Amino acid sequence: MNAIDRIAIALCAAASLVAFPAAAQTYPSKPIRVIVPYPPGGTSDILTRLIGAKLTESLGQQVIADNRSGASGNIGSGLVARSAPDGYTLLLTDIGNLTISSVVFAKLPFNVLEDFTPVTTVSYSPHLLATHPSVPVKTTQDLIALAKSNPGKLNFATALGGSPHLAGLSFEQRTGISWVYVPTKGGSQSSAAVTTGDGDLLFLGVLQTLPLVKIGKLRAIAVSSEQRLANLPDTPTVGETPALKGFVTGSWQGILAPARTPPEVIAKLNGEITRILGLPDIRQKLDSQGTTPLPNTPQATGRWLADERARWSKVVKDSGFKLEQ
Repeated sequence: MNAIDRIAIALCAAASLVAFPAAAQTYPSKPIRVIVPYPPGGTSDILTRLIGAKLTESLGQQVIADNRSGASGNIGSGLVARSAPDGYTLLLTDIGNLTISSVVFAKLPFNVLEDFTPVTTVSYSPHLLATHPSVPVKTTQDLIALAKSNPGKLNFATALGGSPHLAGLSFEQRTGISWVYVPTKGGSQSSAAVTTGDGDLLFLGVLQTLPLVKIGKLRAIAVSSEQRLANLPDTPTVGETPALKGFVTGSWQGILAPARTPPEVIAKLNGEITRILGLPDIRQKLDSQGTTPLPNTPQATGRWLADERARWSKVVKDSGFKLEQ
């Protein structure tokens, strides 16, 4: 190899080292698509449109919500996992659901911990345990008593394999009751099923269910957070019932990109979304609906994903529940 060849190789190597930073400096140069793996109207969809409007302003490119529902969010998630790692296709989802999917589905078209690059967590919304107003219960203890006297009679509306479903499984295991799961495609369909009387009850994120409680279409029984919510001070936590002490579930929303997305692009997105979640109007909007803004570093988000997967593995194993993709 002569000197000219060595110089050429060195220049190519140097160019590759600056390629990603250069790309990040010009990012974004075209619209960004955010896949929401659930139907319109759910928590992930609401957050995507809320954050997307602010990102469109700050990044100078349109941020488009693209709803791709089905298979408890796995269809849309798989689409992102297979997308180009360039920052122009992102996933905003209940990342708790995503980690659960790797536990409850026998086969998935992606590996949760290997095929995505975490951008940030977005928010935490505890589940609201709610019933149709005609169900004759007002407390968690009432619900347990009704379910025990009518085993297998209550209909629980949920997207199978998601975090609200596993909240229901955990509730059953802790109290020794049983109910029937009515499958839906996502949170908006679950709430619709209960408000129309096709389902009796559900666990679902407060962001989505609280408006229905306020207009009398759902009855709030309890929240699944550690502490009562400031905007629902008279609604107890599930854990206040002795048999369910320490019961905490909810919707942890987050944003992921395909694996191998340049770290500079991830850092730029993380910085912008963290800034947006700190804006007074955004915080007020989320706080008023029982949702806590929860930005985090990409690294901490990745650790959270691994920990949540381990957390729910036991619940699923004890229930014997499995889904075929």
